[in-house]
Amino acid sequence: MTETEPAATRVLRPPVGYRLAASVRALTFSPYDPCARVAAGTFWWASRTPDGPATLALRPAGGELLAEGYGPGAEHVLERADAIAGLRDDLTGFTELAAAHPLVARLAREHRGLRMPATGQVFPRLLRAVFEQKVTGKEAYRAYAATVRHFREPAPGPLQPLLLPPEAAAVAAAPYWVFHPFGVEQRRADTLRRAAALADRLERSTDTTDATRRLTAIPGIGPWTAAEVVRIAYGDPDAVSVGDYHIPNTVAWALAGEPRGDDARMVALLEPFRGHRGRVCLLLEAAGIRAPKYGPRAPIRSFARY
Repeated sequence: MTETEPAATRVLRPPVGYRLAASVRALTFSPYDPCARVAAGTFWWASRTPDGPATLALRPAGGELLAEGYGPGAEHVLERADAIAGLRDDLTGFTELAAAHPLVARLAREHRGLRMPATGQVFPRLLRAVFEQKVTGKEAYRAYAATVRHFREPAPGPLQPLLLPPEAAAVAAAPYWVFHPFGVEQRRADTLRRAAALADRLERSTDTTDATRRLTAIPGIGPWTAAEVVRIAYGDPDAVSVGDYHIPNTVAWALAGEPRGDDARMVALLEPFRGHRGRVCLLLEAAGIRAPKYGPRAPIRSFARY
């Protein structure tokens, strides 16, 4: 077997109308993410597993979804391929909740093929979330991509260049000033290094509640960062990113016609959808809904707390 041939394959059967690219978009930081991307209709995702490095490829094939695993960890990623594709996403009860608001009900119908992935991995998403704290998306991506390339390790499989996420132990051992050229100040660098040192413990979290408790016990990690992580690691449909600069305005505008809202107003408006509050935010994002802009642009660089 060559490096361009999968070590193992699995056939998945998604529901009618399932949309692969839309469902896995949350697993990519940008179209140029060095660890995950969609290329020619196939989703490629590099990962570290207990069995070693792996790459998962997901491609539609005649109404089915073909999952291919590369590298020593191929069987491990194939075992979770359906979760990573969002096919374990449980929408039980959401239709009834969505019916409480005409916009949400419409978006639920229009985006019924959108599913929430669950990678089962905490640290890779935490790496990105820490870099996203209190900076613009462009700055966060620059820091993330530069860090991945600094700890460069090629992922198995035919798609190159595709890199593995950095090993937590290597990040924990790096001095804080290693991250300075990437635009990361000492506060975020230290937060990342502390989290990396506890990565094994974080990965042993049993569920969203346990992971949130362990994450927020780390100095520099708050509710926003924890929600961003558990939404992806566990596919938590109720995770709401309290502390985000944009989402409260989006929710207030979409659900109440109010151009501005704070965290308290967002939480109150989302309460009828409890159990799927994060899913409602995802649908608003998928629909491209944004609160209107007005007045002079505020001199704020912070787009999220921690």
